Amino acid sequence: MVEIIKGELIENRIVIWDVEHSRTLFREGFYGKPLGIPKPKDAEFDAPLILDLIEGYYLAKKGRLYIYRHDGGKRENPNDGDSIVGISLREMTSICRKEYARFDSKYMVFKELRDKGYVVTPGIKFGCDFAVYEHGPGIDHAPYLVQVVNPSDLLTATMIVLSGRLATTVRKQFILAIARVREKRVEFLAFDWWRA
Repeated sequence: MVEIIKGELIENRIVIWDVEHSRTLFREGFYGKPLGIPKPKDAEFDAPLILDLIEGYYLAKKGRLYIYRHDGGKRENPNDGDSIVGISLREMTSICRKEYARFDSKYMVFKELRDKGYVVTPGIKFGCDFAVYEHGPGIDHAPYLVQVVNPSDLLTATMIVLSGRLATTVRKQFILAIARVREKRVEFLAFDWWRA
């Protein structure tokens, strides 16, 4: 039986305080980032793990993560004696929808990619929704940049050219993930850039 790992919701992140549990989650799928270690090469770190909300939500829905918050004021130490309150999936959905524009679409794409075995990380430094790895950070570079769109979104030629130029500059493939939330389906449209 797989042990459920506990994570504390602090603002818009989830912290896994237990270092062994942090290593386990990182080893299982490169989830999160170890605190203070920008580019970990392996899971042999001695630090708490910081998860994005979307990662934590995914792990909670999989039954792998129990998310809680402390009921009380500010804490100096995670071992203080104030009571903890579990956060339901319904409440997590509400929290995620407040934090992420178009959360349902983004989560659908995140889940689709994770379920297919890809490692999905935030793509903010590339100006997109996700950077996607085939193997994981430190093992390979993310070959894909993914931008989530809805079928009704207006896509301009300028937006596509800008995205493509950025992806080409960082040697990645630009992919539009079209989230059809009502049909519970995602379509991927990849752009390849050729020099004439």
